[in-house]
Amino acid sequence: MTTLDTRSDSLADRRETVFEALDAADAGETVTLVTDDDAAVLLAQYRMKRRFDLQWETDEQGDTAEVHVTKGEPLDEGELADFDVRDMPPQRRHEVLTDTFDWLDSGEGFVLVNDHDPKPLYHELRSTRGDVFEWEDTNRDPQEWRVEIRKTDETRTLDPAVAASFDVREIPKEERHPTIHHRYGNIADGETLEIIAPHEPKPLHREFQQRYGDAFEWDIIEHEPGHCRVHVTKRADDGASSSSGSLTVTEELDVRELPPAQRHERIFEAYDDLQTGQGFVLVNDHDPKPLYHQFDAEAGDEFYWEYRQKEPGEFRVLIGKDETADVEIEQGENPEAPF
Repeated sequence: MTTLDTRSDSLADRRETVFEALDAADAGETVTLVTDDDAAVLLAQYRMKRRFDLQWETDEQGDTAEVHVTKGEPLDEGELADFDVRDMPPQRRHEVLTDTFDWLDSGEGFVLVNDHDPKPLYHELRSTRGDVFEWEDTNRDPQEWRVEIRKTDETRTLDPAVAASFDVREIPKEERHPTIHHRYGNIADGETLEIIAPHEPKPLHREFQQRYGDAFEWDIIEHEPGHCRVHVTKRADDGASSSSGSLTVTEELDVRELPPAQRHERIFEAYDDLQTGQGFVLVNDHDPKPLYHQFDAEAGDEFYWEYRQKEPGEFRVLIGKDETADVEIEQGENPEAPF
């Protein structure tokens, strides 16, 4: 059995080393990777590029993992390899998927498996890469949405200064704002989202102010008749508070990467640390309404709850302590998933 230690390798070197070892392996043979990084993306890319099935098991050992990869049989003619991102933190998905798409050659592709409709990714690829791919939904189950994505031509060069770019003229009007908010929520602090529009998107700017306060920078890069280019940069969290109505927002608490069993405890700890007049913005991957009912039963009259965003994979709720609390929740809805 071959064992490879890739911990000190760059991404390019790691990919080359792993691909060479798997190329040399026979069907049924196992290669063990010793790594300090998530090997799932690299192995999924091997299946796309080399068109062989792979199965793997991961043994976690602190900051290091041993990944035991067994090579399978070749994929059937015309079959695309699955790329299942459901266990990947939502913040990573767009970056990994767009990088993978760019890395593929024309004629190659994959089946994206996701836990919601990945339409924002479609709009991002169409806006930034152009008409160079085919997109076909093959299953619309919210728990296992499957899309065949085939690259049909080479992609154009992108601006390295932006994490994502959207030309709103390429997006149906009713999908523009939800798509942009969804992608903005998944960029890292300090990264920039580019918006291209036929005019300055003032209604969108107002929405950003209402939802995110002063946690972003809005810069008009180009503005001429029929064309406006805006850069929206997510400010790094420097510990400063921002004001939201009668509450002072002390932090943004993103629990999407925490195991579900740890989320309630972390959220209630954050609530207990609040003073009257303070709040925090909870970011979750589904509607946390069951949490609302628990707060409502236990927290008292000063408990405040206000939805800021309801998008697949990203719900934002302002939770705080307010003597004049006015809880904003739509009664009668069923939560999308148990919290």
